[in-house]
Amino acid sequence: MRNGPLAVVGASVLWGTAGTAGLLVSADSVALAAARLVIGGAALALVAGAGLWKAVRPGLLLGAVAVAAYQLCFFAAVGRTGVAIGTVVAIGSGPVFTGLLSWVLHGRRPTRRWSAATAAAICGCAALIVGGGAEAGAQVVSGIVLALVGGLLYAFYAVTAARAIGQGGQSNAVMGVMFGGAALIMVPVLAVSGVAWMGEPRALLAVLYLGLGTTALSYFLYGRGLRTTPVATAATLSLAEPAVAALLGLVVLGERLAPVSIAGLVLLGLSLVAVAVPERVQERERMPERELESQP
Repeated sequence: MRNGPLAVVGASVLWGTAGTAGLLVSADSVALAAARLVIGGAALALVAGAGLWKAVRPGLLLGAVAVAAYQLCFFAAVGRTGVAIGTVVAIGSGPVFTGLLSWVLHGRRPTRRWSAATAAAICGCAALIVGGGAEAGAQVVSGIVLALVGGLLYAFYAVTAARAIGQGGQSNAVMGVMFGGAALIMVPVLAVSGVAWMGEPRALLAVLYLGLGTTALSYFLYGRGLRTTPVATAATLSLAEPAVAALLGLVVLGERLAPVSIAGLVLLGLSLVAVAVPERVQERERMPERELESQP
């Protein structure tokens, strides 16, 4: 897989900084998400250049709708469940849905190591929640449902992008179509939410970082990673995001992690390493018996 997993992890690290950067802005979460997507989507469309129009396909346009819908579902879920539960449910369910969609739609059955590592990574994410002492509110059920829908939407646009890239599409163009289209969808949302809050220098810098760093650059790297990394593997590697967010909360925001959260963080890290390392042993196991017998 060469450097594909490293590119995906790099994207996940950038995603993990979004929550901390968002704390610098006093805007409504929906307005912040819309501004982030409009800026980031426009940047990705510009990077794609002339190849953008050649890459336009009905499937990618549907993926653009999924990108925009994911943002709305995610922030609606966080508003009902809190940041910890909403984030981990949405992000933690993404790899499961991605693996299942890849299997059902494209016949790519997940490996046993991927299944075990993904299950362990999700348990690590759950431990982060338990250690944080998250409490369920009255709207937690609807929030969890919205978070699960968000995870499914993420899986759909990730699988859609991976298929387009796998069929020869340029990663920059594929991401440009999906996120540029999502940016157009979110323009009315941003207009209704208002943009006066971006008049503050700190808010403007934060939203520019969210758009250019945690959206444009991150999905540029994610697209590059999908060139050589199976989408199910990439989705599991993206679970580095909550780990980075937790570490930033510890170092930058002065938050404390309970022992169970630390254990979850370690489990999550080990799981990501297990997924990122090339499966040479499994490749050997899948070799024809005659080839194995011919080897010394």
